[in-house]
Amino acid sequence: MNLIFTGGGTGGHLVIALSLAEKAREQGHKVMFIGSTSGQDRQWFGESPIFDEVHFLDTTGVVNKSGFGKLAALWKVFKALLHSRVIIRAFKADAVVSVGGFSAAPAAMAAVTTGVPLYIHEQNAITGKLNRLLRPFAKRFFSSYEEGQNRCDYPVHPRYFENSRIRDSIKTVIFLGGSQGAKFINDLALEIAPWLQSGGIHIIHQCGFKEEERVREAYHALGIDAEVYGFTTQIAELCEKSDFAISRSGASTLWELCAAKIPAFFIPFPHAAADHQFHNAQYILKHDCGWCERQNEGLSHKLQEAILSDIKPKSEALSHLIAPNGAKHIIEIIENR
Repeated sequence: MNLIFTGGGTGGHLVIALSLAEKAREQGHKVMFIGSTSGQDRQWFGESPIFDEVHFLDTTGVVNKSGFGKLAALWKVFKALLHSRVIIRAFKADAVVSVGGFSAAPAAMAAVTTGVPLYIHEQNAITGKLNRLLRPFAKRFFSSYEEGQNRCDYPVHPRYFENSRIRDSIKTVIFLGGSQGAKFINDLALEIAPWLQSGGIHIIHQCGFKEEERVREAYHALGIDAEVYGFTTQIAELCEKSDFAISRSGASTLWELCAAKIPAFFIPFPHAAADHQFHNAQYILKHDCGWCERQNEGLSHKLQEAILSDIKPKSEALSHLIAPNGAKHIIEIIENR
């Protein structure tokens, strides 16, 4: 089959495109990526050996624009849609797989207008605007939060499953603020660090490039030997060493922690579109597998209570929320269309 993957703008979308494309290529399919010149698409896939072809079209986000800016963005999408139709036909695509984000709009809409089957993967508990618009035209809609035929296991790297284990005590905590870091979580970590040290708990902290120097100096001033990373591609290995996480609740991080069976105290990013991080975390709370608190003052006491609680039942329950081979199963469904 000839499969086109489209979408992106941010890492949360692109990591799914990568996971699905890798699995499709393993299965012997020819794969192409269509993204945008804006966002992180080119950084991820500009030199990628995974794809047989890559195309980056001149588009930007629409929903964050107003007035003339919105009209200009829509005009770019329309021109990119026409270009995508040409690309789709030349590639003789059997299917287009959208992973959402503004980058997905031209190729996903081009699939609809050319009659090529469209498949959509939604990463979050709240469906994005583009995915809501295109869902009625999709041959299949994949979500890890819905029940029934649409439900799929989130495509998580096998390392998280291979290294997973049931946690019954806490010797190491990991603070995760996402690829850019999160100042609120960094400050919370530094506030609670002396208490953690007094309990013999080791700290791993991914704090973001911009905050790395400040956070390192703060731990040094406190006399605490924490593992600090501005950014790292070794999150799976760090998770293997960790027993408890304090984290934002972006979809990929949330499901990676599930796969690793690490109980987490989620603090959703308050400005996420449609408050999707909060709703992502609610899925975990619904199954009594973790904690979620809004970003505000006074969280250290609630965090201490969570760390002192019996985490084993939550760690065991996490294993029932996700199974391995999510990407493989999605590709198999597309193969059997």
